[in-house]
Amino acid sequence: MSLSLFTSLVHRITSRRPLLLYAALWMAVLTVAVAIASFSPEMAFVVAISPSSSFSRPCDADTFVRVPIDLPSEVFCVPAHLFQRSKMDLIVPPVFAAVVVAASACVVRAFGL
Repeated sequence: MSLSLFTSLVHRITSRRPLLLYAALWMAVLTVAVAIASFSPEMAFVVAISPSSSFSRPCDADTFVRVPIDLPSEVFCVPAHLFQRSKMDLIVPPVFAAVVVAASACVVRAFGL
């Protein structure tokens, strides 16, 4: 009896292979989209404040970092000690990515794709 149950289960899984492949492909596409959407602003900010950037003119003191804002002619200097990693940096991006993936999956399901 257990052999027929196993054979039946294998048959059901293999008959749905295209559907599983389709779901895996959509999951991969959504994961890449979320990765690009979540890391592109961070990368743009890091590039903008890097020393080789045209935005990185020095501030009046060495302990300040120039932060780019909307107009390149405006200078906004922030104390350098404010730019350090916090414990929230490890928690917020994965939670944000999970929320975006879940929302994307709901949108795809709502459209019936």
